[in-house]
Amino acid sequence: MKVLAIVGSSRKNGNTASLVEEVGKGTQELNADYEMLYLSDYSISDCTGCEGCSKTGICVIKDDMQKLYKKINDSDAIIIGSPTYFYNVTGRMKNFLDRLYTYEIFDDDDRGVWLSYNEVFGLKYAVTVAICEQEDISEMGVTSEILSKTLSAVGWRSVANIKGLHAFKKGEAKINDPLMNECHQAGVKLAKTVFLAKKVKENFNKY
Repeated sequence: MKVLAIVGSSRKNGNTASLVEEVGKGTQELNADYEMLYLSDYSISDCTGCEGCSKTGICVIKDDMQKLYKKINDSDAIIIGSPTYFYNVTGRMKNFLDRLYTYEIFDDDDRGVWLSYNEVFGLKYAVTVAICEQEDISEMGVTSEILSKTLSAVGWRSVANIKGLHAFKKGEAKINDPLMNECHQAGVKLAKTVFLAKKVKENFNKY
C-alpha cells in the first residue's frame, strides 16, 4: 500500500507538517509505504481553465505538477494538510487543488453530467488536515471543507478530516496530545480502509 502525504505549508518543521506526519505514522502501523512531500519544493502554476485536459485527462501545463500526478496515480491513499491563511488554504495548496481538475471528465453536450476518472477506475481514500492559530473553529473558515470537497470531487473519499486549533508557534501541535492521537488514529483508519477495499476486491474476484 502506497500512501502519499502532501504538506501545503512552507514551514517544513511546522505544525501542519507535524500533524500530517503523525497521520503517516499511523498508516505505518499497517506497514504502509509512506512518502511525505512539501509543495514548497515544487513549482506549480495555477490552472488557466484552458480545458486542454478535457479529452485526455492529462494536464497540458508542463511544470512540477507533472511529477506529482505520477505520485498521485501510483498511490492508494493520500494525506493532505494546510494551515489556514485568511480563512482558506494556502496559495500553494490552492494551485495544487485546482490542478486536480484534470481528473474530472464532462459529457460533451451537458456539463451537468460529469464524473471523475477515479470513480471509473477505482475510488481512493484520504485524510485531510487543517489547522489554525485561533481557538474558535469558525476562524478556520473553509480550509477543511476546501480540502475534503475537492478530493471528493476527484474521487477520493476522506475517512477523517482533522481540524486542529490554537497552534501557531513551532511545536504547539506536537504537545497537543489529543490532537496528535486523533491524527495517528486517522492514519490507522486510512490504512485499514485501503486494506478492506483490497480484501473486498479479492473476494469478489473469486466468484
